[in-house]
Amino acid sequence: MSEQSRLRHVVLFQFKDGTSDEKIREIEDAFRALPSEIDAIHDFEWGTDVSVEGKADGFTHCFFVTFASEADRDIYLPHPAHTAFGARLRPHLAKALVVDYWQRT
Repeated sequence: MSEQSRLRHVVLFQFKDGTSDEKIREIEDAFRALPSEIDAIHDFEWGTDVSVEGKADGFTHCFFVTFASEADRDIYLPHPAHTAFGARLRPHLAKALVVDYWQRT
């Protein structure tokens, strides 16, 4: 890939019915903390679904984690902070969708 390309790691979450707003906020905060704990993360953004099309299939949260290289992603995935986040998330997660792609302009 070109020097300016970035590897995007897109993560969508659907939470289990009954997951409290407080628990969801804790999970959001934990995910948002990962860039300060994992140097391999080049950029990070997130948001919640506001689409009026009704095609989100129950997914409410979207997170974009950006890496400069596949090697950085390979550091991130097994990183202890990411693993701990997954353990915190898992009991409340109904579904996840993950797509990685090289940014193109």
